[in-house]
Amino acid sequence: DLLDAAPPHRLFACLHAMPHHLSSRRECLAGLLACVAARTATADAPPPLASPQGKVVLSISGQVTRTNAPERADFDLEMLAALPQQQLVTHTPLHQGAQTFTGPLLRDVLAQAGAHGQLLVAIALNDYRCEIPSDDTTRFDIVLARLQNGQPMRVRDKGPLFIIYPFDADARLRSDRYYARSAWQL
Repeated sequence: DLLDAAPPHRLFACLHAMPHHLSSRRECLAGLLACVAARTATADAPPPLASPQGKVVLSISGQVTRTNAPERADFDLEMLAALPQQQLVTHTPLHQGAQTFTGPLLRDVLAQAGAHGQLLVAIALNDYRCEIPSDDTTRFDIVLARLQNGQPMRVRDKGPLFIIYPFDADARLRSDRYYARSAWQL
């Protein structure tokens, strides 16, 4: 098991979103997901990720094995839309009535970057921070939503990206623990 072979210190893989008008991490109060990572067993470097053609809205950095920029994997909205899409109809404590969220599964986005680990940390534009156990991404179909009710999400509408758990599919998810893990404005 790779996780058991990991050294006692922690390595981090970071995922953050960049607003359209910002170009550097220093300027960006964007969303950040971090994986506390185990080392990988592969000696060969995987093929690089395709480069974004549009504005970068998401960057995964740190302990990742597939990159398209120095030490990170950048994604634009088109790259996220090209991944298999999930439509999730669910209620949230933030909206009136059921909403339809569309986007790739969070585990698919992390897999594209070759990110591994035990913990994700999400930091939103307003510096809201939450921890998400990475096993949540295998136990639940968590969507990295880019659309709400078929429309792109603006920052003031909790966009451009929103982590959505399938709240209506499992009663255990309708709790403060999981609501707090659904970071928006990534």
